Amino acid sequence: MSLWFTEKQTENVGFSIKVSRQLFSKKSDFQKIEIFDSEEFGRFLALDGIMMLTEKDEHIYHEMIVHPAMAVHPRAKDILVIGAGDGGVLRELARYKSIKHIDVVEIDENVVEAAKEFLPQTACGFKDPRIDLHFEDGVRFVRRKSDCYDLIIVDSTDPFGPGEGLFTKEFYGGCNKALRKDGILVNQHESPFYKDDAAAMAHTHKHIFKRFPIAKVYQAHIPTYPSGHWLFGFASKKYHPLKNLNSDKWNALKIKTRYYNTNLHLGAFALPTYVEEMLKDVE
Repeated sequence: MSLWFTEKQTENVGFSIKVSRQLFSKKSDFQKIEIFDSEEFGRFLALDGIMMLTEKDEHIYHEMIVHPAMAVHPRAKDILVIGAGDGGVLRELARYKSIKHIDVVEIDENVVEAAKEFLPQTACGFKDPRIDLHFEDGVRFVRRKSDCYDLIIVDSTDPFGPGEGLFTKEFYGGCNKALRKDGILVNQHESPFYKDDAAAMAHTHKHIFKRFPIAKVYQAHIPTYPSGHWLFGFASKKYHPLKNLNSDKWNALKIKTRYYNTNLHLGAFALPTYVEEMLKDVE
């Protein structure tokens, strides 16, 4: 008998992966955590039945949520990461010797422990000595901070359950306050394709656009995410994601990536017409 994992992406659409075995399952105080192994995508993590990452395509998400901002900001040294319980964002940040300190705020310690045991490909990011790990609510953590980060990366789950508070206008206002005068905020911005995801995307952009002088959206193709078309938000107090891109400086770092490069960086901000129209409607 075959075992399949199916994520219900809409009421009428499901995405299924044939599973070799289940490696981990636990109901924490916040969510159900599951890790499976598969022939096609390797190991993958699901939270409350929603696929968070697979070993085969996680590099796309993690490279695209980290490197565009790092290629734009000329001196990002103090970083705040909210979420990132699998460690993938930290793995990418660890490639930059210029970073001095990284605060990581993850609400569910169980996700981190499961990743360390079963997802070493991403959880290796937790080994960096520059990291301070805080197990608490990201909204409350940000509320206490002011003028202390160069870059904030919000690697959140979808806008319901434990991640719901990370999509509110109060939270984005708190991020603005926590950033220095030339700080950048990057967040996962949902998909524009299916109706409910598109509504969440537009709602998020509306809140961010009102709180930052520069608020842009860029895209990537992530096969296991709903529709495969995924967006990220780039909000800044000073730096424009295209005008201030320093390709020569970033390329000189010789960071080995599998998806991101500075040519793709330029193209990622060129959005389909239907996405541009959705964004303009809320701006």
